Amino acid sequence: MSLVEENDVEPLREGSYGTKVVAVEPGGIEKIPLADRHGTPLNLFWTWASPNLEFATIYLGVLATLVFGLTFWQAVAAIVLGNALSSIAHGVLSARGPVHGVPEMVLSRGAFGFWGNLLPAGFLSVTAGIGWFAVNSVSASFALNALTDLPTWACLVVVVLAQVAIAFFGHNFVHSFERWAFPVLAVIFVIGTVVVLSKSHPGAPAGDGIPGVGTVGGFLLTLAAVFGYASGWNPYAADYTRYLPPDTNRRQVGIFAGLGIFVACTVLQIVGAASVTIGPPASDNPTTAFVDTMPSLLANLTLLAIVIGGISANVLNIYSGSMSFLTMGVKLPAHLRRALVALTFGVIGFVVAYFGLEDAGHNYENFLLVIGYWIAPWLGIALTDLWMRRGEDYSAVLYDRTYANWAGPIAMVTGLVVSIGLFSNQAQYTGLVVRSSPGIGDVTPIVGFLLAAVVYFGIRSVFRPTGRGYSQI
Repeated sequence: MSLVEENDVEPLREGSYGTKVVAVEPGGIEKIPLADRHGTPLNLFWTWASPNLEFATIYLGVLATLVFGLTFWQAVAAIVLGNALSSIAHGVLSARGPVHGVPEMVLSRGAFGFWGNLLPAGFLSVTAGIGWFAVNSVSASFALNALTDLPTWACLVVVVLAQVAIAFFGHNFVHSFERWAFPVLAVIFVIGTVVVLSKSHPGAPAGDGIPGVGTVGGFLLTLAAVFGYASGWNPYAADYTRYLPPDTNRRQVGIFAGLGIFVACTVLQIVGAASVTIGPPASDNPTTAFVDTMPSLLANLTLLAIVIGGISANVLNIYSGSMSFLTMGVKLPAHLRRALVALTFGVIGFVVAYFGLEDAGHNYENFLLVIGYWIAPWLGIALTDLWMRRGEDYSAVLYDRTYANWAGPIAMVTGLVVSIGLFSNQAQYTGLVVRSSPGIGDVTPIVGFLLAAVVYFGIRSVFRPTGRGYSQI
């Protein structure tokens, strides 16, 4: 039985870990002991930049001009705004890690209660450990296929094995891998960026876009997709700052974590938007189409970078997805609980990715929009709760099974049902408002964020959370 289930007090992670790199990180979601705290805020820049220096980031920019019907400069505006909003939120959430020493989904219990937190933890387990894992595995496999001519399924096997192996070792190995991957990815993508932008035509007219969706709708679709992509990292924020010493400068933590996401996402998405203005795609393989206008050596290096970038992203997805799953009270051996879940997610993610190789572009578009549907309400609640608790030490409630704060689940369900029911603009379901006004695009994440935040604030202002740990505050 896990420590979380045996004790209501705040448990410390067992085992000796320290700064070891090639060692399996012990434990799971317990608080990190002071003896194991290490690292600096600067490390967070490449920890968050590396996983976003990948083709999935580029392809989002491609969607803005190729599918959503925006001009290059309209796409740039939506890209900058969407990334700025999610990066600021990411910085704020990351700053909590050194103080509390626990993962983000454990901190989420403050706003949702111990059992109510099963709602966002369940969503994150599926979208991170399986959904994002599959999306990034597919893009990396396409790149490896274009580089080596190996069958796509074989490329997928190679990519998945590398991702699972790194995530299995845990926190220190993950940080080390992202640090060494960063200079390789940065140099290659900077050169590729210069080449693509030099050949692009920023003044080119917008494409036809989605039928019935005008410029405003296309802008909102792009904004929602960009926000959904970058904010997809928000529920992981404290996972990679919880090992920092508690007296670490919180402002620096937030700045470096947020900048890592903002710089990488903004630059590569702009490159993707610009690539569409060069000319029509020359291949059904999206990665081949992107590098087609580059010199052969640079094209091959870019394909290699896309593979490494996809692996960098999925290492975080497996690691954080496994910890989110553990917050749901799974019984596993204490010393290997996180590593075993990471391995399991790798197997499931491989199967999902294999069946996603067909029609990958359309699947990715839908996934980007849908992931923002649940993250936006969760984020609105998490930030509102953080603001309402400013100056309050709520560590005592994080592992208290009697602690209940039903304002969080109620607000999240309200935000999800209303925003999706009225404003969803998906192939599988179109909201009531969008059916009558298709030009509105997709504002589901915006509505979900604001509505959930307002509902949470209203309920939380009237009803006090309950539980043994909360009575101590």
